[in-house]
Amino acid sequence: MTKKRFLDIAVPAVTGLCVLFVIVAIGAIMINIIVNGWSQISLKFLTSAPEEGMTAGGIFPAIMGTFYRTIIMSLVGVPVGTLTAIFLCEYVSANSPLLRMVRFAVNTLAGIPSIVFGLFGLGFFVQFVGPGMDSIFSAEGQIQWAQPNILWASLTMAVLTLPVVIVSVEESIRTVPHDIREASLALGATRWQTIWRVVVPNSITGILTGAVLAVSRGAGEVAPILFTGAAYFLPNLTHSLSDQFMDLGYHVYIMSTQSPDVDATRGIQYGTTLVLLCLTFTLNAAAIILRYRMRKRVNA
Repeated sequence: MTKKRFLDIAVPAVTGLCVLFVIVAIGAIMINIIVNGWSQISLKFLTSAPEEGMTAGGIFPAIMGTFYRTIIMSLVGVPVGTLTAIFLCEYVSANSPLLRMVRFAVNTLAGIPSIVFGLFGLGFFVQFVGPGMDSIFSAEGQIQWAQPNILWASLTMAVLTLPVVIVSVEESIRTVPHDIREASLALGATRWQTIWRVVVPNSITGILTGAVLAVSRGAGEVAPILFTGAAYFLPNLTHSLSDQFMDLGYHVYIMSTQSPDVDATRGIQYGTTLVLLCLTFTLNAAAIILRYRMRKRVNA
């Protein structure tokens, strides 16, 4: 057998085995979570607060805290990342030192461990921005913003997901043909009108893809919110941006490491993990459906 013939057989076999390994690994993880967590799912589990030292009851405050945190993170991170990508693609020269500097910053952010973002959020938002906001908006001596809360945790997660959004949107914008831009400018449109009415509609799927990736990255992260807003136990829902919150990922971490009886909470751990996956899949599915409808509207 010649070397070329051997490679023609070996390469597809090896790549196929790698794909099979990924599928089997994902399938094993999902089956393990579903089998062990499904029995825990009930109406009470989904709609009540933890009880008896968090060894019983439900996870409703954690569900709502995760939902609020993810929505606020997306509302902040996706627009900022999208505008940054538009600036890099439409307003900065390809040989500009500013472009190289921003790209270096984005690549650096993408490689920073998530726990570092938590320390950044603690130092910048909680200890620097918070006291300034208290001096402006709060009564004298009252601490409202200079403490961990859902707003600081969401903003920290928005910073964490910025590289994902910027890269995704930037790649989508670059697929828009330059001829379309030039035609718009030739018809008398300004650069901003061209961007808003031509570039953005044609790259909307990439923007929504960035939102999907941001939700996927941020919904399950725990390390950045350890110092910026997540609470060990809160029986009530979060009513204000200055309140702390319970989080599904942090709840699993607490149940598996800090509980006095880990075996007694094993069912809660699996049930919480299953709910977290379902919540993440639901948010992703909503973004994917919106992306599909927007793509049909643009192509119509």
